[in-house]
Amino acid sequence: MRSTMPVQSGLSIAEYASSSSYTDRLADGALTPIRLGLFGEVGSLMATSKKYHREGEAYAAHRDAVIDEFGDTLWYLAALCRRLGYSLEDVLAEASQGGGITSDLITGTSSNFPIASIRTSEGRAAFDELLVSLGQGAADLLSAGGGIDVQRDRLVAFTQTYLRAVGACEIPLTVITTRNIAKVSGRFLRYEISTLPDFDAEFPEDERLPRSFRIEFKQRRSGKCHLRWNGVPIGDPLTDNIEDSDHYRFHDVFHFAHGAILHWSPTFRALIRRKRKSEKRFDENQDGGRAIVIEEGLTAYIFACAKELNYFEGQSSVSFDLLKTIAKFVRGYEVEQCPLKLWEDAILQGYAVFRMLRENGGGVIVGSRESRTISYRLEE
Repeated sequence: MRSTMPVQSGLSIAEYASSSSYTDRLADGALTPIRLGLFGEVGSLMATSKKYHREGEAYAAHRDAVIDEFGDTLWYLAALCRRLGYSLEDVLAEASQGGGITSDLITGTSSNFPIASIRTSEGRAAFDELLVSLGQGAADLLSAGGGIDVQRDRLVAFTQTYLRAVGACEIPLTVITTRNIAKVSGRFLRYEISTLPDFDAEFPEDERLPRSFRIEFKQRRSGKCHLRWNGVPIGDPLTDNIEDSDHYRFHDVFHFAHGAILHWSPTFRALIRRKRKSEKRFDENQDGGRAIVIEEGLTAYIFACAKELNYFEGQSSVSFDLLKTIAKFVRGYEVEQCPLKLWEDAILQGYAVFRMLRENGGGVIVGSRESRTISYRLEE
């Protein structure tokens, strides 16, 4: 399986199916996990509707959540079609013929046209009822009984209900497909360093995060951790600020990992006084107090999750759910341009160094923005 792919806008059905296949990490014959995933995504759609009923207009993220869950459902639908030997394009075309659906889907197998709109006579009031039907259809697909023709009939029936639900929400299918491909490719595909954003490349040298850096973590007898950069103390000495010691006093390593790997850390900028003051909107909106609070809160949240996972020791990946939560945390800030795969690298590298700091009671960390890495050295 290839590791990179072009992400296009205005995807045709065939292009979406092909693009989504690049992010499929499950075995070719893995039918049960795909069926379970499809069932689970329909359940997530139901959960968003439940929250909307409970919270009403206060659930501001409802539309975005529905788009995400529709996209994830379509991803599993495409994966199931591949494993059953069906063309997603053909299944969608057949499903769009009937059920009160009016669509701009192109029938047949041509891949030259983008997916456009889905329209039905059913409005938002019918959405919950359609979700119930979608759940029943997912349950039918979950059972492996019946021959290949029966499975196709179930697949088409499920897909028709899916299209009706999309139409009831009046969400363009192009929005669903492009957002889904951007999300899953950013999570699962290896990036090219040369294509990643560098948020301060156009700013003066004294407003940029350093291209490389060495920072000393020194734990004193008081239990406080002191930081030194280029021989100069930075920041305030820290303790764990919790009854049961968890070595959070070393948590600044995560900000330095963000700086080296994501090229983003308003906290790091504040520590070394590298805010981008030459442009007011960056100084206030990207490097200001709110951005610092966002990064500190996100760091504390990830740390709370990491404690339950032995600080990611022995792990080579981070859960997709955690990464999606991170994406919500940073929405509206420049770092949202970074793929989730890059966030995963920042977390795993940062925690690898954190574990060494914890084990040795301090040390020296070395960061490189060129290679987007952070590493550990014993004190010299």
